[in-house]
Amino acid sequence: MARTNSDDLLMEDDLAAAFLGGDEELVAPVETEETVVAEEEVQAPSEPVEDEWENTDDFPGQLAVDVYETADKLVVKARTAGISKSDLDVSISDNILTISGVLSGGEDEQTTRWHIQECYWGEFSRTIALPVQVREDENSVKAELKDGVLTITFEKEKTEAPKKIAIQ
Repeated sequence: MARTNSDDLLMEDDLAAAFLGGDEELVAPVETEETVVAEEEVQAPSEPVEDEWENTDDFPGQLAVDVYETADKLVVKARTAGISKSDLDVSISDNILTISGVLSGGEDEQTTRWHIQECYWGEFSRTIALPVQVREDENSVKAELKDGVLTITFEKEKTEAPKKIAIQ
């Protein structure tokens, strides 16, 4: 497989050849009106992209979650390392779960210049439509924050087995 002269990145044709099974000559794509329009829409914006992200205060961060079920429970787990219980808000209404809060501690007043800033600090929120009906009363829901993981366990709503209807 060929490499570019200037670096070790694969060229588009080289990638296509790798997935097609060799360095066979490729057929040039047919240019249609749709592809020309699509390529024009993808062009770089005239202003720097950084300007669009200057004020991110209006967009709370997303919270990564795992959702799974057992025979009688639905479990939602979220990584919440560094968040205290008092900074978390968990609510459910009409089978919609909302987890929100504030992750503080990323700002140091004496900071003069950032070199790398990959951690998210600030408000976060996640709303999930639960995949099965759950009981929403206080006795049927358990939320626990342990070792940086928020685990919310719901009792599933008992559903009756489908009933066969005789056709007359």
